[in-house]
Amino acid sequence: MNPAPGTPRSPADLPRPTLGPDGLPVGSQLRPGWEVSPRQTRDLLARSDDRPLLLDCRRPEEFAVARIDGAVLIPMDAIESRLDELEDEQGSRDRPIIVHCHHGMRSMRVTAQLRAHGFANVHSMFGGIDLWSVDIDPRVPRY
Repeated sequence: MNPAPGTPRSPADLPRPTLGPDGLPVGSQLRPGWEVSPRQTRDLLARSDDRPLLLDCRRPEEFAVARIDGAVLIPMDAIESRLDELEDEQGSRDRPIIVHCHHGMRSMRVTAQLRAHGFANVHSMFGGIDLWSVDIDPRVPRY
C-alpha cells in the first residue's frame, strides 16, 4: 500500500539514483539557461553578494514535510497573485531567483511563468527537493 501523497517514507523505500560527477542522475542533462543543479544552487546560496531567492512552489502540506532552509513558500497556484513579493526592494524583477518543487516539473512551469512576467534572472532547480536530499542534505526527508 502506498502512503498518502506528501507522507515521508523511509529512504530505504525510495530508489536512489546513481549520480554522475556533476551530482545529476547519470544520463541527465540540464536545460541550458533554464536549470541549475542542486550543487550549483548550494553554491549560489552560499554567496554573500547577489544571493538568489530560493522559491519553493510546492503545496503547503509538502512544505510541512520537507523544506530547504531559507526557502520561501509561494505555491504554484498563488504565483500570479503574489508577483510583487518576488521583486527586490526597488521593485525590480531582476533579482536572481531559483525555483524548486518536488522533482523539477512544477518549478520549470513556474520559471517560464515568471519569465513571462518579466523576471529575467530565474532558474529551475533540476531534480527538485528530492535530488537536493539525495545529493546535498540527507537530513531533508524524501517523500
